Amino acid sequence: MTCIEDLSSDDEASEEVSRTLDEAFQLCGRFIPCDTFRLHMVTWNVATAEPPEDVTSLLQLDVQPPTDLYVIGLQEVNATPVRFISDLIVEDSWSHVFMDTLAPRGFVKVTSVRMQGLLLLVFAKQVHLPYIRNIRTTYTRTGIYGYWGNKGGVSVRFSFYGHLVCFLNCHLAAHMNYALQRVDEFEHILETQDFDIEDAPQIRDHKVVFCFGDLNFRIADHGLHFLRSSINSGRLNLLWDKDQLIMMRKKEPFLQEFEEGPLNFKPTYKFDRNSDTYDTSGKKRKPAWTDRILWRIKPKSLPSEGDDDEKASTSTDDGQDECPILVTQDKYTSDMSYGVSDHKPVIATFSVELKKGFDTALVHVSPVGVWSADQDALLTYTVQEDFMSSTWDWIGLYKVGFKSATDYETFVWVREGELPETNEVIQISVDKDEIPLLGGQYVLGYYSTNMQSIIGLSSSFQVRSKRAVMEGLVPEDVNGLNK
Repeated sequence: MTCIEDLSSDDEASEEVSRTLDEAFQLCGRFIPCDTFRLHMVTWNVATAEPPEDVTSLLQLDVQPPTDLYVIGLQEVNATPVRFISDLIVEDSWSHVFMDTLAPRGFVKVTSVRMQGLLLLVFAKQVHLPYIRNIRTTYTRTGIYGYWGNKGGVSVRFSFYGHLVCFLNCHLAAHMNYALQRVDEFEHILETQDFDIEDAPQIRDHKVVFCFGDLNFRIADHGLHFLRSSINSGRLNLLWDKDQLIMMRKKEPFLQEFEEGPLNFKPTYKFDRNSDTYDTSGKKRKPAWTDRILWRIKPKSLPSEGDDDEKASTSTDDGQDECPILVTQDKYTSDMSYGVSDHKPVIATFSVELKKGFDTALVHVSPVGVWSADQDALLTYTVQEDFMSSTWDWIGLYKVGFKSATDYETFVWVREGELPETNEVIQISVDKDEIPLLGGQYVLGYYSTNMQSIIGLSSSFQVRSKRAVMEGLVPEDVNGLNK
């Protein structure tokens, strides 16, 4: 039996968290081994700005326990026609800054999806890559009659250790008077996006869904003076009842399936750029919590019209799994230190506790003998569990610290003409001219075109090169000492 709970962490909830965990494990059987994964999420409307040089504060890189997954949703990335076309050819500047920051710490870009100014990036610790499978992305346009794509949603879905998760980055209609249109757009995206995959074709078919972005909900009724005095005095709770999203969640059944942590941070819009001062322009926009992060746990069944009060967060799944998924929000805040945009970024961190549906990679891949640019090299791969393999699959040679699945030094196609049998050891040769002359620490990764992910990684190994030493490209190593 599967038990699924989601929990917002605060001082008053600690007893409830403990009690819920106990109940969940009683339902699922005692002493089931589970693992906890840390998820770090960012949403930021960057208002066409170029990225800051340093994003370490935004990513909280040195937090303990360490992060396993980073999910970053941006809105209003510079999307002028010329800029957008160039970004299709090479990675955009925002993707570059996040990859350059995270790759040295062992994070690899799992996937990304872009629709005009909307950009969604997913990074994972390298150790998790073989267990992130069946990746799909899609998007929905809602702005300018659904054609240009300046508003809408982009999403990524995948199986994480056998559990289906989905991330949706939205930019909804602006301005105070369009709250109902924002709700309609959000529901339209949830209902129409299709991943063209059997296990969970739509967003709400996934076990866990995170929806976030510039949702553009405003604070109604209150005047500018009251808003600013409440913010300056730290009495944010005086504004919650008039927050449009909070009000809409009380009315709309589909929104009641989503959870959100308390808004204990200042409204993140609208600021003068490069300052902590709210809008002083002639428009004097009222401050608002436009930038939000919500999450949803799949109910046992979608609530009927008479079940509006049923909380999805305490429902169970369809009973096919054997353990609970426990989603606990550890932090929900903004980072006021960044000023390149008129929005401040919002950060949420989660602990996701689950039992792994599997812990063996689909493919075992390894180098054979010594790898050197002086001679052809050999590798072997073995399919350890049946999957939809393809002769378009390939095995890449990646330098340790690589940024994405396409950031390989070289690659070889898997065996042509005949798909492998389970547990069959297949050997492939790599031409010496394709092996990096300078050597270094590398890993081999098996990429599945059907799953759109790396489903097997070797241990790291050394690539050596006598020719590089002879040509003076690297110092000679004698007894561990460079000459």
